[in-house]
Amino acid sequence: MGVSLAAVSMNEPDPRAIEKDLVVRAQQGEQAAFETLYRQHIGRIYGLCLRMTGQPALADDCAQEAFIRAWQKLPEFRGQSAFGTWLHRIAVNQVLGHKRSSQRQGAHLELLAGQSTGASSPAPETAGFDIEKAIAKLPEGARDVLLLCGVGGFSHEEASSMLGIAVGTSKAQLHRARRLLKDQMDS
Repeated sequence: MGVSLAAVSMNEPDPRAIEKDLVVRAQQGEQAAFETLYRQHIGRIYGLCLRMTGQPALADDCAQEAFIRAWQKLPEFRGQSAFGTWLHRIAVNQVLGHKRSSQRQGAHLELLAGQSTGASSPAPETAGFDIEKAIAKLPEGARDVLLLCGVGGFSHEEASSMLGIAVGTSKAQLHRARRLLKDQMDS
């Protein structure tokens, strides 16, 4: 009755090999293979976009745009990293591109209006500590590195590549994010 782990693991397909096969088939134009990749990764990509934007509708848009971009750039994917890592980089770039575009558009609108729009005061804090709200309050650079390295498990090298910053800057931003979160928790 004793089945060895080696015998069980030999019967189970390797998830990396399955994903690699799906990528190759998608690169050959098989839409069903790309749809399978989409279903496997949409949850994590949407979660990443949501944490970076803080807005569900915008996160959904960025996640969808990331998959559109991935489909367009799929012939360029060489498998030097995992497909999920490559897809995360595309999603991060999509969110950052949207942020840059929004900042430019906002600055242009302020110039046209001659004044900035009056923002209402922030809502009072509720009882307890809400980590999502605390992360949302972090400066953009610190928040992005915290989400990639602290939450997403990416290395500083990977995060710096995705964000277009130096590795040392990534490390400093993560340290800053953790310090600011601790300060928020202590206050």
